Amino acid sequence: MADRMRDKVALVLGAGSSGPGWGNGKAAAVLYAREGATLVAVDVRLDAARETAGIVAAEGGTAIAFAGDVTDEDQIQHIVADTLARFGRIDVLHNNVGITDIGELEDITKERWQRVMDINLTGAMLATKAVVPAMLRQGGGAVVNISSTAAVHINDYRYFSYSASKAGLNHLTRALAVRYAKDNIRVNAIMPGLMNTPLIHRQIAGAYADTAQMMAARDAKSPMGRMGDAWDVARAALFLASDEAAYITGVCLAVDGGLTCLNG
Repeated sequence: MADRMRDKVALVLGAGSSGPGWGNGKAAAVLYAREGATLVAVDVRLDAARETAGIVAAEGGTAIAFAGDVTDEDQIQHIVADTLARFGRIDVLHNNVGITDIGELEDITKERWQRVMDINLTGAMLATKAVVPAMLRQGGGAVVNISSTAAVHINDYRYFSYSASKAGLNHLTRALAVRYAKDNIRVNAIMPGLMNTPLIHRQIAGAYADTAQMMAARDAKSPMGRMGDAWDVARAALFLASDEAAYITGVCLAVDGGLTCLNG
């Protein structure tokens, strides 16, 4: 193990993977632990959180798992309280939870719209609200929000609520960064572009004739000629969460192979 996160406690919301392989949250959680962090893995599916925690434990790290719904404020407050009771601090909050909802405007119901907002935006706010008091007491911390290039770049997918929620997450990131800068609490976001993760097979595949077409089309749209993967996002998160980024806050970092430059 390296030591960029030595003696730190990382609370990762959305630490499981939505399918076989490596999702953004799972990769970030494991990488934090490989760099020395104590991991608190939270996912709406307990088995997914336990799988991630198990990987860390098998590699000699320390990890615990919780089931948690980011839209349930009481659940998040209890998880934060339990983490503090066990470990005494929370140095990194990693907000990775997000969903898409593809459909034409006329098909979107108020309930569908609100569900995306609750999970993608309100959940990050509730988690940050729960963690910030502990970070204030301990003299600082880092929040990493997983946004999307959809926040700043209009693509071919009809997921209006997703784009709006991620744009909101970007601006929430900046507002919180300014509010807590003097308290040594840094708040940054990562905007993944075209990524090859289990999530796209669950939530985007229906927009294509088949998986092969989806993979080829997404590879072709990237200036690099290929999609990124969860480890690209995880390595960016590790940097922003670490002391190497001690003077970086309020940044929404595109990890996209140059995609947003095309419409910059």
